[in-house]
Amino acid sequence: MKQLACLLICLAGCARTLFAVDQPNIVFILADDLGYGDLGCYNPQSKIPTPRLDRLAAEGMRFTDAHSPSSVCTPTRYALLTGRYAWRTRLQRNVLGPWDKPLIDPDRLTVGKLLQQHGYGTACIGKWHLGQNYATTDGKPPIGGVRNAISNVDFSKPISDGPITRGFDHYFGTIVPNYPPYCFIENDRTVGIPSLPMAGANFNIPGPMVPDWKLEDILPGLTRHATEWIEDAAKNKRPFFLYFSLTSPHYPVVPSPEFAGSTKAGAYGDFVYQTDWSIGQVLDALEGTGIAENTLVIFTSDNGPEITGEVNPGAYDRVQQSGHHSACELRGAKRDAWEGGHRVPFIARWPRKIRAGTSSDEVICHVDFPATVAAILGEKLPDDAAEDSVSILPVLLGQELQGPVREATVHHSARGKFAIRQGDWVFIDAPSGDDNGVHGEPQWLKDERGYTQHSHPGELFNLREDPAQRHNRYAEMPELVSELKSLLKKYQQEGRSTPGAPETP
Repeated sequence: MKQLACLLICLAGCARTLFAVDQPNIVFILADDLGYGDLGCYNPQSKIPTPRLDRLAAEGMRFTDAHSPSSVCTPTRYALLTGRYAWRTRLQRNVLGPWDKPLIDPDRLTVGKLLQQHGYGTACIGKWHLGQNYATTDGKPPIGGVRNAISNVDFSKPISDGPITRGFDHYFGTIVPNYPPYCFIENDRTVGIPSLPMAGANFNIPGPMVPDWKLEDILPGLTRHATEWIEDAAKNKRPFFLYFSLTSPHYPVVPSPEFAGSTKAGAYGDFVYQTDWSIGQVLDALEGTGIAENTLVIFTSDNGPEITGEVNPGAYDRVQQSGHHSACELRGAKRDAWEGGHRVPFIARWPRKIRAGTSSDEVICHVDFPATVAAILGEKLPDDAAEDSVSILPVLLGQELQGPVREATVHHSARGKFAIRQGDWVFIDAPSGDDNGVHGEPQWLKDERGYTQHSHPGELFNLREDPAQRHNRYAEMPELVSELKSLLKKYQQEGRSTPGAPETP
């Protein structure tokens, strides 16, 4: 009996060891405002070289119908980490502003918390933009932003309710590159004391800055920190999760001098090229530490490309000036409910698990990340978590599907307009001809692409037949419009879009 007991203990120990070995490291890289057509592996006519991302696609799976849950960044980041659409929160449109309070409730399960429960080391490096709480010198809400370059924030005290309270052991980055405070933040402290007023075109919003702060140093600084963190994490026996949330190619467009003039798409193209370099550094760190074979790497963008207003030239101007189509032939851009606002590149590499050089036209969404991670861990999510998340693990592993992985997908514009995609059809619940984002399309583009201009209460497109969304079919198919509208209402009222107990909307 004693020998049997010893054998059972030994086998249990071996099983735990095998389970730990089978747990992959996970690196999720999120670019900021990168368009569907900016990468060579998505757009052969791209004027921007992206050799490292093209190689990543060749080594893994490229999705052609992947979507951010929103066409702006804060709600996408919320959904990515929680598995829940952000329009179920207080944020009904746009993004969080400077100094805003946390959007993720402290008791909500995040993908970071889930992985921590399974022994993972976790880090968020880069842009946060999900809110946190700042101590102030006078006990009043923080100021220093829209009208004030000097702030009442007490930077000698810790920042509370930030990334390290939402599932990350370590944080290093910036809240938003054009939001104060202008400095790096590590865990719950600013790196240095922002003591100087900063105002100017490149900073967009006035606020306090640390001495010698340079915008062009942000991306290299984040990249260096990410590679060093990977090298340290590789020395430990525990698996890790790195959420590398880039600040590029978001405004301000500030490529480092060594990348200036390196593309045919202006400063924006140079910044995208530098973004590709940054990702390459992370991939090299995985290779150099010998852990790439047991690491799932996912790369995508938080929404579509920016247009003139913050970026100059913007996505539409680049078409005319350099012939570069940041959104390929998709209609719309950042902020829009049209495809160009939220259809984004999505690449996944997992050696020996994901077949190299493959592609998928399955409709997926960033909100699916938590359920996918849970499936990798063999974990069943509780009903009150990840209410809109569906596992795409079967797609990644190339398994035969009985139907689409998602029943339907909800899109959300910066103005709070809804769209719902099911199969080949997408219904936009906003008047046609009305700008469903924030900025309108240039007239030359409307004329060139021949968009139908009929006025209807909504828009309906068949994306297989009409991926550029030129022809509104709303008036032709009232029954389908009614079905999609009813499904959208059901998702809104039940507080979830996946099977499970209804949640409070």
